[in-house]
Amino acid sequence: MGKQRAFVSFDYENDEPAKVMFVGQSKHLESPFEFKDNSVRSHLDGDWEQKVRRRMENVDVVVILCGRKTHTADGVSAELEIARAAGKPYFLLAAYGDGKCTKPKSATSNDKLYRWTWDNLKALFAGKR
Repeated sequence: MGKQRAFVSFDYENDEPAKVMFVGQSKHLESPFEFKDNSVRSHLDGDWEQKVRRRMENVDVVVILCGRKTHTADGVSAELEIARAAGKPYFLLAAYGDGKCTKPKSATSNDKLYRWTWDNLKALFAGKR
């Protein structure tokens, strides 16, 4: 199987450094994914939700990168809803290892928040969720 194309949803205000690290991991030779696209800043353009839908059309998996304030990030919550409506596979990934990461408001009780480890990434991109 080739590398899975990933869309990364994250909180621009609080977790951009974590997103940069995640994208950097995609450049590793053994990475199971390639970075394709990411969140858009909602306040920059009124049709941001349509832009997200178009960006998600070209990916295999949506990664919801969860930080300490993701529960307050309306854009991440909306992007998770867009991914679900489009039928895109997705998973929630804790951006930090301190146990204080939160899920977006639109997450369900069945949406597990996975630890960010290399082994977990390989398993998650292989569909083991």
